[in-house]
Amino acid sequence: MRLLKLLASVCTLAAVAVAVPAQEKRVHRHGDLSDHVHDDDHGFQYDHEAFLGKEEAKTFDQLTPEESKDKLAKIVDRIDTDKSGYVSHAELHDWIKHRQRKYIEENVNKHWSDYDKNKDDKIAWQEYKNTTYGFYLDEEFDDVEDKATYKSMLTRDERRFKKADRDGDGIATRQEFTAFLHPEEFDYMKDLVVQETMEDIDKDGDGLIGMDEYIGDMYVEEGEDGEPDWVQTEKKHFSEFRDSNKDGYLDAAEVATWILPGEVDHAHTEAKHLIHETDADKDEKITKKEILANWSMFVGSQVTNYGEDLTKRHDEL
Repeated sequence: MRLLKLLASVCTLAAVAVAVPAQEKRVHRHGDLSDHVHDDDHGFQYDHEAFLGKEEAKTFDQLTPEESKDKLAKIVDRIDTDKSGYVSHAELHDWIKHRQRKYIEENVNKHWSDYDKNKDDKIAWQEYKNTTYGFYLDEEFDDVEDKATYKSMLTRDERRFKKADRDGDGIATRQEFTAFLHPEEFDYMKDLVVQETMEDIDKDGDGLIGMDEYIGDMYVEEGEDGEPDWVQTEKKHFSEFRDSNKDGYLDAAEVATWILPGEVDHAHTEAKHLIHETDADKDEKITKKEILANWSMFVGSQVTNYGEDLTKRHDEL
């Protein structure tokens, strides 16, 4: 993931008419598989979310190691579509892509009924606005501590909604609402993703992202233990790769290259990583035995202490 804890689950809105939504960034900046930094030295939460999907990873976080291994064994049987007894790169890649698509579909479905108030299977801008901000709109946000921030959020939501609304009728179909919640998945929304990214990270408003702003969006120094290794790696990436013209800043074009890297397939990269770490005999495919021997990389459990409060547990994926 890198950028960062960003989105923390794209658009987890507070869908209640009497509550302004939480101040959160709502875009997966470059279509990555997790909001966590991919740093195996400090845990496998990135791998868990990539392999299971963000919501299902939370479920596994609540399981005991034994329960987690049992469910993982069943998943391996599903991934091995040709029933060869091995999981190939292609099979693992397809599984990861499937889990990411399922996460997006479930995320949209979770919010759909909250906003489709008249049950016409469409969501008008007015429905979304009233449901999300309604109570405070009547007061012009006077009861909100940070009035300017929430007004800015409303303006930003309206801009994104209009961009997602391809026919400009002020009403979002399910596909258009998916583009609103997950703009990083749609080509016609990608210029907006770049714009919002610049707005989020460019704290001094000069239209450029400096090294401090780039790192500050991912990491806030705590204590006196020094920066983790991944921060040093990101600084190197900024200087050597992101800042292509070597002027010390990222402009919009460089940000687009960074967060919208064309044909880069994160599922391909993650499948390759998981096989490399798990393939004990180096035959470039992995068995159920090899996967279960490295179960903690693929799935979480209570022992990992990554868990969050969970409202439900799924019996089956």
